[in-house]
Amino acid sequence: MTQTQKIIIDTDPGQDDAVAILLALASPELDVLAVTAVAGNVPLVLTHTNARKICELAGRRDVPVYAGCDRPLARDLVTAEYIHGVSGLDGISLPEPQMPLSEGDGVDVIINHVMNEPAGTVSLCVLGPLTNIATALRRAPQIADRVKQIVLMGGAYFEVGNVTPAAEFNIYVDPEAAQAVFQSGIRIVVLPLDVTHKALTTPARVARFREMAGGAENRARLGRGQPSIGEVVASWIDFFERFDVEKYGAEGAPLHDPCVIAYLLAPELFKGREVNVEIEVDSPLTRGMTVADWWRVTGREANALFLRDVDADAFFDLLVTRIGRL
Repeated sequence: MTQTQKIIIDTDPGQDDAVAILLALASPELDVLAVTAVAGNVPLVLTHTNARKICELAGRRDVPVYAGCDRPLARDLVTAEYIHGVSGLDGISLPEPQMPLSEGDGVDVIINHVMNEPAGTVSLCVLGPLTNIATALRRAPQIADRVKQIVLMGGAYFEVGNVTPAAEFNIYVDPEAAQAVFQSGIRIVVLPLDVTHKALTTPARVARFREMAGGAENRARLGRGQPSIGEVVASWIDFFERFDVEKYGAEGAPLHDPCVIAYLLAPELFKGREVNVEIEVDSPLTRGMTVADWWRVTGREANALFLRDVDADAFFDLLVTRIGRL
């Protein structure tokens, strides 16, 4: 019997964050201890609101959502409404959440869970900028020896940048936080653009979500005449796909953040190598660049599993099968 993995989802929803959260909540192998919101794709007040909307859509009001950091460690916040819309979840509108924002600081929640659970049992699943995680390490450096792993979506090597010529958005927003995390000694698994740009939302794949009936409880909960969970997911994909298809000239948009959760559920779908990754924080041209020593030419010790390939068909099979259970 597969042992349940304890995870904390740190996120800045974002449509692809939303799909990742749904995948986690639909998977019994994962025990979601908390969702901690961070400013990123949109400001914090929207990311924690969106996180609660997603939990309610999945019928999981039992999962506590906390607000974390509202700005990067050392820079002004950069957001991405031009991709995700003014709400961060543009597409089919979801009702305002009824579940309250949980009391307490999301950073302290991360620290408390890591310290109170047995050492080496809590994985941090990071779908946005690394501000909350770096702040937790500043407040309580001892958690570095207790975190099982950090699995994050961020960075790039072969695909270079998506917000600047050199940098991927999540790392670019708070490179100082990323630098602190990559220097922490915690085991890190990186799902960069090199992987996510191979997980494209083709028309056939999006159609599978749109045709999804969803679980009986979900249909009853959403009510007659309301869109199914599959239609909601398809509308999210349609919205942000409009930007990426034009940008990359591909047949679909990259579905970034669900790769983090998929790795936890089925690591065999991904391939990469252990390399050293450093974060550029000074250069105005390459700020936020993930300098991945893919060819191992520096002699620096590996500090991350940097993934490069994914079985895209199996990845989408997993998404549709699991989310279809909600």
